[in-house]
Amino acid sequence: MVSQEQRRRQLAREKFLRQQQRRTTARRKAHARNAVIASVLGVILIGSVALYTTGVLKDDGKKENASAEVTPSASPSKKAPDPCEKPAAGKVKKLSYKKEPAVTVDKTAKYTMDLQTTCGDIPIAMDAAKTPRTVNSFDFLVNKGYLDHTKCHRLTTANIYVLQCGDPEGTGMGGPGYTIPDENLKDKSLKGGVYPAGTVAMANQYNAQTKEGRNSGGSQFFLVYQDSQLPADYTPFGTISESGMKVLTKIAKAGESTGQGDGTPNATVVINKATVKES
Repeated sequence: MVSQEQRRRQLAREKFLRQQQRRTTARRKAHARNAVIASVLGVILIGSVALYTTGVLKDDGKKENASAEVTPSASPSKKAPDPCEKPAAGKVKKLSYKKEPAVTVDKTAKYTMDLQTTCGDIPIAMDAAKTPRTVNSFDFLVNKGYLDHTKCHRLTTANIYVLQCGDPEGTGMGGPGYTIPDENLKDKSLKGGVYPAGTVAMANQYNAQTKEGRNSGGSQFFLVYQDSQLPADYTPFGTISESGMKVLTKIAKAGESTGQGDGTPNATVVINKATVKES
């Protein structure tokens, strides 16, 4: 005879499986609304519960980036040619840290993070005054070689238009071992629930439905190549240069692997080397 406790556990398992099925189905629907889109770009940090998130980029007001015309690839029926070069020789470093590094960046200064990728360089202007702990974290990680030889593992081409990078595992599940808080969520560039083209923002574990997962950023971030409608839940910390936007356009035009609007880039996007310098 099934006890009340066993029955309760069985019902809980069944509820969990139903939720997982709904989330899997949601990922495949390109026309999903923002709540569903947010789950599509899920990021799972090691040692954490699986919560679904998105991220995008910040526009610090530079008109040439905000107005950059980028036509996303319609999901091709045939895989497009790879427009990028072969990755440089080298391996991803297996690095993990127990706690967030102490803030050592100059909060009055501006910093540039340059992603030297197989598809071309993507310079990102970062503002330490608005996002000191985010900039400090990248300054720390990049100087340790954390991003070197890592893949940009996700490209979305429907409703939300972003390239996701920053995971040394290349699976969407990697992180530095610590988390950083959300910053700059009231930035003036995030008007009308839109992250403008040219924005760079942190991925996190925030779940808009349960309101859980704040302050859960790690090392994963998004590069927005076309205006994307999203709630202001993801730290906008950088702006992509005009030349970097051209590189993103090339990557987006090559499309993604599933034909459903969310998959790995068809282009071989690997960060050969990342650097951070004070501007």
